[in-house]
This record gives sequence, C-alpha cells and structure tokens, in this order.
Amino acid sequence: MDTTTFEIRTGGTFACADLTDRIAGWLGGRGDGLCNVFVPHATAGLALFETGAGTEHDVEKALAALLPRDDRWEHRHGSRGHGADHVLPLVVSPSLVLPVLGGRMALGTWQSVVLVDPNGDNPTRTVRLSFLPG
Repeated sequence: MDTTTFEIRTGGTFACADLTDRIAGWLGGRGDGLCNVFVPHATAGLALFETGAGTEHDVEKALAALLPRDDRWEHRHGSRGHGADHVLPLVVSPSLVLPVLGGRMALGTWQSVVLVDPNGDNPTRTVRLSFLPG
C-alpha cells in the first residue's frame, strides 16, 4: 500500500472543497486498485457529487436543515451550534473507497470527490490518500 497526506485550507465558514484533481494527480500511473480517501477529523467528511452547478449550496442548505447550528447540542465547545459539526459523520462519512482503473478514478461523468467541512473553527484539514494495487 502506498499512502500520502496533504493539507487543504477550507476557511472559516462552511466549505465544499473539490479534491478530484489533487487525487487524480497522485494516482496517475498507478494501474488498477483501490484508493481510500480519509479525513482524520471529527467534524468533516467526504462525498461524491457534481460541483459547480449549485450543489455545494444545496449541500450547505440540506446540512443546515438536518443539523441546525443552534443550542440544542450537548457538545457545546467552540462556536454556536458546533455540536452539529460533531454529528456530521453520521451523514457525511470521513472516508471513501474509490475504484482505480489504469491509474484513474472510475468516477461517473459528473462525480467529484468533495471535502465537506461545516466547521469554521478549524480552517485547515488533512486528507490521507492510500492506494492498494489490485
């Protein structure tokens, strides 16, 4: 297995960061196998969806409806409603496993690998990529 990490700045507000090109660059020439993408954070996750067509805003609205940023959460450190960030992994997983064929992710036409980060308290995230040849 080959593995690497990189950091990405998501800023101080809700963010959907497209990781597709960064992952594709790392996978280039690796052949067939599986790529695991993992964010070692309790308040960020990974998803596959179309970017650039308004989906990022829709994701933000959907998560705000599912996980309101108010005082209902018992987990209360950080900014108001931060407890919702800690419930995020129930909805948006911190890892994805992607098939790799000929050194390229076997994604659908409109799929992108996206880091979903609602936590404005932590503006820098680590992403771990692991490739298992097949």
